[in-house]
Amino acid sequence: MATTIRRAVIPAAGIGSRLLPLTKAIPKEMLPVGDKPVIEHTVCELVDSGITDITIVVSAGKGLIQDHFRPSPALAEQLRADGKDRFADAVDQVAELSHKGHITYLDQHGPYGNGTPVLNASHNFGEEPMLVLWPDDVFVSEVPRAQQLIRAYEATRCPVLALMPMDRSESHRYGVPVVKEDMGGGMLRITGLVEKPKPADAPSEFAAIGGYVVTPGVVDELREQTRRWYAAGDTTAEVYLTDAINAYASTRAAYGQVIQGRWFDTGNPASYLEAQFATALQHPEYGPRLRELARSMDTPNS
Repeated sequence: MATTIRRAVIPAAGIGSRLLPLTKAIPKEMLPVGDKPVIEHTVCELVDSGITDITIVVSAGKGLIQDHFRPSPALAEQLRADGKDRFADAVDQVAELSHKGHITYLDQHGPYGNGTPVLNASHNFGEEPMLVLWPDDVFVSEVPRAQQLIRAYEATRCPVLALMPMDRSESHRYGVPVVKEDMGGGMLRITGLVEKPKPADAPSEFAAIGGYVVTPGVVDELREQTRRWYAAGDTTAEVYLTDAINAYASTRAAYGQVIQGRWFDTGNPASYLEAQFATALQHPEYGPRLRELARSMDTPNS
């Protein structure tokens, strides 16, 4: 098996129902966070972490994603002719991301569930491990989340889940890992996941969040789920990546890596606004102005 990871999958076929009506005409992946669409944050994270082969799995109505990353030499040339070099550079940088990440697009097909796009993309990846990152997650961290996951894989050569500390009262919102051993440095050996347990039933104080290293053995578990789906003829059944990892971890080594940084799930309105604010505060140009605005709004009128 490969000693490091060069391939990644971004599942982008969802409809973004939690953000309606914002997502009625605009893919949720294209909603802005700071000065770029949220999916560009994910692509930047992958490219900055050494990923050289990115597959974005899409569905109908996602053409804006491809339009965004498509080279636009005529637009860049016009901007430069108008003396707007800064904006031309920004347009060229987006196209360069597509080139560096070798972005390809794949239409999702098969049963519902977040395991399906991973299985769809795996046909192009052979026996190589892959990163899977959701395009509605934003991490603010010194070391990219993707890089932290890659390092954990390089140390273990096993599947890895991104984890964060969790208050047990929030366990009903997450998949919670069964921790077998603390390996140090934020790495945990796990033997399974309990999906959205009650606080009293939570097996640990960690939550599985957006980010996975998927190995061929996990893909085999996804194939087995899909085989059962077709055999049963139950079109309401779903294929989930967490189920595949849970099945894998019950008999083989799997790990969780506690991610250093702050996570924002932009798939719901409150967290989307938090991500906007946190990202803007980190911006070298806008951050100081927004901090001053926040201070002025927090000060009672005299």
